[in-house]
Amino acid sequence: MSAETVNAAPAATTDSLTSKERWFAFWSIVLGTFVAVLNNSLINVAIPQLTTDLGSTTTRIQWVITGYTLASGIIVPITGFMEQRIGYKKFMILALSIFTIGTLICAFAWNDTSLIAARIFAGLGGGLIMPLSMTIVYKIMLREQIGFAVGLWGIAAMAAPAIGPTLSGYLIEWFNWRFLFIACVPIALFAILMIFLLIKEPPKNQPIKFDVAGFLLSATCAGTLLYALSNGASSGWTSFKIVGLLFIAFWSLVFLIFVERGKDNAVIDISLFKNYKFTISVVASSFVMMGMMGGTFLAPLFLQNIQSYSAISTGLILLPQAVAMALMMPIAGKLVDKIGIVPLCLFGLTLTSVMTYHLHTLTPQTSRLWFETVMVVRGMGIGLCLMPLSTVGMNAIAEEVSAAKVSSASAASNLIRTLAGSMAIAIFTFIMQNRTALHSQHIAESVTAEGGQYLQSALGSSWLSSTMGLISLDAASRGIADTFLLSSIPLFCCLPLMLLFISRKKKKKEIVITDELPAQA
Repeated sequence: MSAETVNAAPAATTDSLTSKERWFAFWSIVLGTFVAVLNNSLINVAIPQLTTDLGSTTTRIQWVITGYTLASGIIVPITGFMEQRIGYKKFMILALSIFTIGTLICAFAWNDTSLIAARIFAGLGGGLIMPLSMTIVYKIMLREQIGFAVGLWGIAAMAAPAIGPTLSGYLIEWFNWRFLFIACVPIALFAILMIFLLIKEPPKNQPIKFDVAGFLLSATCAGTLLYALSNGASSGWTSFKIVGLLFIAFWSLVFLIFVERGKDNAVIDISLFKNYKFTISVVASSFVMMGMMGGTFLAPLFLQNIQSYSAISTGLILLPQAVAMALMMPIAGKLVDKIGIVPLCLFGLTLTSVMTYHLHTLTPQTSRLWFETVMVVRGMGIGLCLMPLSTVGMNAIAEEVSAAKVSSASAASNLIRTLAGSMAIAIFTFIMQNRTALHSQHIAESVTAEGGQYLQSALGSSWLSSTMGLISLDAASRGIADTFLLSSIPLFCCLPLMLLFISRKKKKKEIVITDELPAQA
């Protein structure tokens, strides 16, 4: 494949845009991504309020989150086909429209069933926005602008989850939970208008046949695995339901790999993973996602359950980390083109790994300043490494395979990272619960008879309940600290993977020269 062939697809789109038009179009995509991610992050804090207002149960109302996640995971594989079939502009407007309609219905939900159904419908559009927006960035931006543009795009993807809990707390306190959805609708409508006006229609592609078997298998695999991971802790990992779902997910994956081999219209293009840079990129970014989700999941639990901060205070404590992450992402986009992926990611991953490891020293007496400092440095590390890891894999597909495969690569990498994040939360929940129970038992056994008598004389008739409360608090703190320690393991595992990006550097140069010689001749 010649260099001309590789760059033919993006050239048709980028050459027709001026620099100003290109950046305006880019910011419309960032806005659409931001509102989709923000809406999902707003809901987590509102679960208790939704349970009370709708007269539901905690288990049932959790489907507001689970249903959206399942719908998002199931629909992602269709991204590549629809992008080629109707064009990325129409497809992005369609995805945002579905998301907006579903969100608007959520605002007027009359019971828990209607809210869950509307969230599932919104997830069918919201799940497409992330991979599709990444694809559009690669289609409309010039090659030398990709690193910086992806860094800016990452601000929307990473900053929205950070400000979501704080904003959600204020909206619930000042208004009610319906404004969590109402606030997102005008932003989404504005994003649709901007995309309609600023993004030009791409050249029409040759129609391809829809891969029905591949889509059904990928949807079954993603749906059953996500459901099992979401409900494993509550239903029991050894229960028939969870084991059965994992069994279906495994064999769906096996059949998917078998069916998709050699297909030109595959919804999940297995051949993309023959490119070693893309494969390393997906594996490494999935590990980083797992480590990052550990902090996203565990930090609020520690602040609210152990140190008794409110939801709004918790969001404010975690906000500096998000700011640091957002500031580092465009800087990383600039640096990756100058110094390369290896030194940048090694530095960023080292910061992230070491700071996550330090969080295993958390106690109920940990100071707010120390916690915020560690989280800020950790956020800087994540900002330096996460987006460059995604960029290097997508660049490898665009340059070494085919620019037309970028949408398929974006869908595959986003799906795998989503599964990795869900798997991380499931694993960390299981570990935290078990370690907390173990520490509670050990602490209770260490209380001697003389110690019990002293507590009884000091605390009076309430000594037993007070002692059990202190034991539970200390045990939960140790369980969270142990889980932070384990969440640093996938981050440390990423460090040696970075060296693999330089293993075939010379070979890559020889291929480029070989491809360009006939064109020059």
